[in-house]
Amino acid sequence: MDQQPTPYAELDPNVILDAVESVGFRCTGNVLALNSYENRVYQIGIEDQAPLIAKFYRPGRWSNEAILEEHQFALELMQHEIPVVAPWVSPEQASLHQHKDFRFALFPRWGGRALELDNLDQLEWMGRFIGRLHAVSACRPFQHRPALTVMTHGYQPYHFLIEQQWVPDYLKENYCHTVETLLQHVEQCFQQAGEIEHIRLHGDIHAGNVLWNADGPHIVDLDDCVMGPAIQDMWMLLSGDEKQMNVQWECILEGYRQFHDFNPRERHLVEAMRSLRMLHHCAWLARRWADPAFPLSFPWFNTPAYWQKQWQDLQEQVDGFKVET
Repeated sequence: MDQQPTPYAELDPNVILDAVESVGFRCTGNVLALNSYENRVYQIGIEDQAPLIAKFYRPGRWSNEAILEEHQFALELMQHEIPVVAPWVSPEQASLHQHKDFRFALFPRWGGRALELDNLDQLEWMGRFIGRLHAVSACRPFQHRPALTVMTHGYQPYHFLIEQQWVPDYLKENYCHTVETLLQHVEQCFQQAGEIEHIRLHGDIHAGNVLWNADGPHIVDLDDCVMGPAIQDMWMLLSGDEKQMNVQWECILEGYRQFHDFNPRERHLVEAMRSLRMLHHCAWLARRWADPAFPLSFPWFNTPAYWQKQWQDLQEQVDGFKVET
């Protein structure tokens, strides 16, 4: 689908409130913008009830079928009592709504504090949570969501950055050599891991997408759900040095295996997944740079210092693969 450079130019408070009221709610007029870049997300005051969260999907990013598959996945998880924030479904059984040129969904408001990555008890709980999630997600595949592969999250972002001339000329030769070497290592890593099952994933489980309250973790934002290796939903919970990450991993795995099997070969994909995420994130910023929200939120992007640091970080990934070899 085609991307618009400034897709939210016409999304003003009146349009937002009219959209919410078009599906039967009466708004108080309170609109609070929440932290979101890919989409636009707002807390909306509703008369005589708790506020709702309205998520306006970026035009051109996903097909209706892909968004509905995200919703169906969340609702399926909720039916299995896995605490995710699922969309509101209208009396007409609709979860995706249209107002003017914008597609949107409504969600209940959930509170909670951030996941503590250095709390081993919480990490084991997260392991149990993800194990339960994967036990459900492994039952059937996505039909309309993408797969996380070396091509989609490695070569395609790299080619975009080079073809659209984002990398500075003075750094391009070194950058290209580093990335091409890195992607060769990533491919070898996947080859050495052998046949890895791809299942439905949340795709972006990190501390910012986990809300923690008295009942434990709740997952928000399934916008990046994909098909891929189970490790993708686990490795971003690891932090610190190698010793610390090994302890954290054992806690996560202890919880995970109570509900779902884990292929131990996937543990060796962590640095490969990290490398792909670095490339994908860089290209994501570049693709969105015409959206006025991005230069304001990421002023350090596309500066000489950024590209130098990006190249150095990617080179460190290459060096890490060499050490493992």
